[in-house]
Amino acid sequence: MTHAWPWPAPEDDGGARHLVAGLATPDILLPATDCSTVSLARLPGRWIVFIYPWTGKPGLPNPPRWDDIGGAHGSTPEAEGFRDHRENFREQGIGVLGISGQATEDQQEFAERMRLPFPLLSDAEGALRRALNLPTFETGGVVYLRRLTLVLSDGRIERAIYPVHPPHTHARDLLRELSS
Repeated sequence: MTHAWPWPAPEDDGGARHLVAGLATPDILLPATDCSTVSLARLPGRWIVFIYPWTGKPGLPNPPRWDDIGGAHGSTPEAEGFRDHRENFREQGIGVLGISGQATEDQQEFAERMRLPFPLLSDAEGALRRALNLPTFETGGVVYLRRLTLVLSDGRIERAIYPVHPPHTHARDLLRELSS
């Protein structure tokens, strides 16, 4: 049984309407939690790239006003969904990656704690954010990426899903859609 998402839903502010089918991703190397570097432009085949704002650490507070920002909550359950369905995506020949603006060290701690079987990429420098004009929000003086998912094929956008809601069922819902 799936429970209702308790946090505010994001609004479609049009922040991803320019991420259209066929758009090439920029050739920017991003550090990954597996100590490699990855360029979305160089990825062969089909990939799901889920972009998320931030993941916290147990015992540390969320950023200011986090509970009030539509779409801010949900990075952990979203990542868990992709973790739990990774083999199903792989059976369809689809790889999975996550991206946030957090430092690689923070992502590594999260990936280990959550046992993620795929790399997370760090856009802490904002190079990908700027190159693709990714939607963002700001709180506490920090800019965060808004939650969105790119379906890529050979480094080009096949589809952009924005806004993503609810995040805790997103991987399952996307898998069903891609399977039909």
